[in-house]
Amino acid sequence: MPRTQLPVDNSPQPVEKSGFFIALLSLHGLIRGHELELGRDADTGGQTKYVVELAKALGEREDVRQVVLLTRKVVDPRVSPDYAEDIEVLSDKVQIVRIACGEPGYLRKELLWDSLDAFCDNTLAYFQKTTGLPDILHSHYADAGYVGARLSRQTGVPLVHTGHSLGRGKRKQLLASGVDPAELEQTYQISRRIDVEEDTLSVAVRVITSTRQEVEQQYAMYDFYQPERMRVVPPGTDLQAFHPPVPKAQRRPPAIAKELERFLRDPSKPIILALARPDPKKNLIRLVQAYGESEALQAAANLVLIAGNREDVADDKAVSGQVHGELLLAIDKYDLYGKVAYPKHHLPADVADLYRLGAATGGVFVNPALTEPFGLTLIEAAACGLPTVATQDGGPVEILANCCNGYLIDPLDSQDMTTKLLHVLEDRLNWQRMSKKGIEGVRKHYSWEAHVARYLEVIRPLAEKTEPMATFTKGRKPSRFRQRALFTSLDLNLTGDAASLAVLIQRIQSERKSLLFGVATGRHLDDALGELRRHGIPEPDVLITHQGTQIHYAPGLNRDTAWEQHIEHHWNPAEVRRLLAGYPGLTPQSREQQSRLKISYIVDPTVADVAAIRQTLLRGEQDVNVVFSFGQFLDVIPTRASKGLAVRWCAGRLGFQLDRTLVAGVTAADADMLRGNTLGAVITSQHPDELAGMSGADNIYYSHSQFADGILESMAHYGF
Repeated sequence: MPRTQLPVDNSPQPVEKSGFFIALLSLHGLIRGHELELGRDADTGGQTKYVVELAKALGEREDVRQVVLLTRKVVDPRVSPDYAEDIEVLSDKVQIVRIACGEPGYLRKELLWDSLDAFCDNTLAYFQKTTGLPDILHSHYADAGYVGARLSRQTGVPLVHTGHSLGRGKRKQLLASGVDPAELEQTYQISRRIDVEEDTLSVAVRVITSTRQEVEQQYAMYDFYQPERMRVVPPGTDLQAFHPPVPKAQRRPPAIAKELERFLRDPSKPIILALARPDPKKNLIRLVQAYGESEALQAAANLVLIAGNREDVADDKAVSGQVHGELLLAIDKYDLYGKVAYPKHHLPADVADLYRLGAATGGVFVNPALTEPFGLTLIEAAACGLPTVATQDGGPVEILANCCNGYLIDPLDSQDMTTKLLHVLEDRLNWQRMSKKGIEGVRKHYSWEAHVARYLEVIRPLAEKTEPMATFTKGRKPSRFRQRALFTSLDLNLTGDAASLAVLIQRIQSERKSLLFGVATGRHLDDALGELRRHGIPEPDVLITHQGTQIHYAPGLNRDTAWEQHIEHHWNPAEVRRLLAGYPGLTPQSREQQSRLKISYIVDPTVADVAAIRQTLLRGEQDVNVVFSFGQFLDVIPTRASKGLAVRWCAGRLGFQLDRTLVAGVTAADADMLRGNTLGAVITSQHPDELAGMSGADNIYYSHSQFADGILESMAHYGF
């Protein structure tokens, strides 16, 4: 029998897809594939550069089929028409796709919230009409997180999220800078942002961060924090911009080299390079002190300080001006003229040249910061072949472990800093080994190729659906977040008994989402941090130092400059010093114990009477707060300042209730923390008389135990 002829199927056949289709979401700011307008405003910063570079780098991978970077379409005569183009092709596999989102004009990110649902609908329509659904959605920042979470719920496409910055941390930064809490809501809509971040974390199956510290100190503060979903993927570095020096015969001095030569007696010496913004927590003063106190360091190298750009230091009343002034005074104190270069200005393009100049001279890069969440400058320096010495806090620990090109230091130990710098500078073979290791380490761990390889490892199981997409099972309890607060002094409270302290620390850590932890001390910031680290005490959410004249917020020790502006009212330190100069039984403490808003003395109580000292200042028309503690220390601070007033300022800024705040004190310096509506606890100590007069006050509990045991006893008494 003849065979039956089967009909030929001429219909389109499905094409087998190979590689991943990834959709990146980054809504705010101005995004294009060339000449990014970095720094144009607060919305056009590092994130815009990162997402464009990520899209390009993903497009170079064979296992990636397609990449679309979805952003907001902007039609506005104030900006380039580039941002109104629907499609911008970056390569044969990569496009920027601009989606309509409400008002077409260029708006700051805080004004986009009510338009994001329209962006979601338009994005889904785009997928349906063109490419089909992607394998992965990756949202960047909170606004894109809102869109990504909504689209993921609608389509089932796995959501990966990168926060870049988080609302809870941003809230503290803005409060510290002086922004009023009401303005935070009106201008920045911060509560709405935090709620969106919580929702995004409940949906995202992976959250990508730059460092482990970011996970533990920032994301852990969220109700929907799920540590099993967090992945650390260090960002990529532009190795075309940051590369080792060319051979000497081909080398021409960069423009910044001539600027440094104006300062240096012998410009050919190796360079100790520090590059940081003028902020006290960057710890540049201690670096100058270490250099000034070491003849060996001065003989081995010049010191180059790049601390932002400055104009007239005398006119700069901000914290940056204070730092610049202190640096200049320290240079003068140690007579470092001809050995320290401290240029007023530099350009962004000079940064890579500075690293290469340091490498060409056989120098070292130093990051002495008190806290360093990531440490991009360390990676840039290593890429240029410059060995590094860096703080043992945060990101540098991971970076130096990967690059093996330097040493970690205790940023509060000047001798440790000096010793490690000399280790690098004086052993030439070791220097060459570390220089080579740094270059190799950056290429292996921090190049864009390395970043994308690790990134794809993270998303591959999700895109290939070889890993189940677990749902979040815990119910959110937003009302529990930081309802209570614990503030304690440092000496003789947290310190004194290691065993009970360990129990207290465990208790605080276990309740970190619902309990705000604060430390209030008379010590200066460096000294207080040293004590906290020495005793293994975690960084508090609020650190009040200098007898209540400085407030710092975690993460990152953000300094509350608004508080300092508030308390400076009618403060006249020069007149205070004049009135107390030569006062019998009164000796000024060391310069390190003084600050702009605190004048400190040691008192001989057999000679000087504290009440009489107060009267002397009052007769001199100085309305100040005089604090006497530990039977020998006397601090004169502005009348608006004290530990107790600082706690109350924080309550107003951060929103915790005083009647749910336990305050533990030991000495008279803690007295006004204990008064009022707080839940006061006087911890038994060797100075029982200083707070004995408060025994009749309401809400004051006297513990039977000492040290941290006394705090735990007080917590039990108040039902904490």
